[in-house]
Amino acid sequence: MNPKIHLTVAAIIEKNGQYLLVEEISDGKKVINQPAGHWEPGENHIEAVCRETLEETAYCFKPNHIVGIHTWVKADSNDTYLRISFSGSLGEQDINRKLDKDIIRTLWLTRREIEQASLQLRSPLVLRSIKDYESGIQYDVNLINSITM
Repeated sequence: MNPKIHLTVAAIIEKNGQYLLVEEISDGKKVINQPAGHWEPGENHIEAVCRETLEETAYCFKPNHIVGIHTWVKADSNDTYLRISFSGSLGEQDINRKLDKDIIRTLWLTRREIEQASLQLRSPLVLRSIKDYESGIQYDVNLINSITM
């Protein structure tokens, strides 16, 4: 088994003390995650997190800040995840849009409810990024620069 490095993005969306999350199937298990996924070739970081949020929740997302850049090594595969988490504002929802095939539903949960569901979280990065968001960590979204030639 050759470990891989995954470059991912995630959206932290808070409204009235609740966070927008998704319930999804990962490795055959039902898990809870932020709208998140792989940063794909040809995208910049803003496009990646906006696309992932739209695909998984049917909501438009406008990232305002980078909350954290975290790494996590998944024990069963030794894969490393480099995850950039963004906070921002929620836009319109396309109620006719189909969600990604692995998404079961969207959820609005409080931090307490998320902590109580810790065994169901897709990774420890979910709660870590919420804690960082609540502690006021904010970096400019232009911390990451895209250079094209």
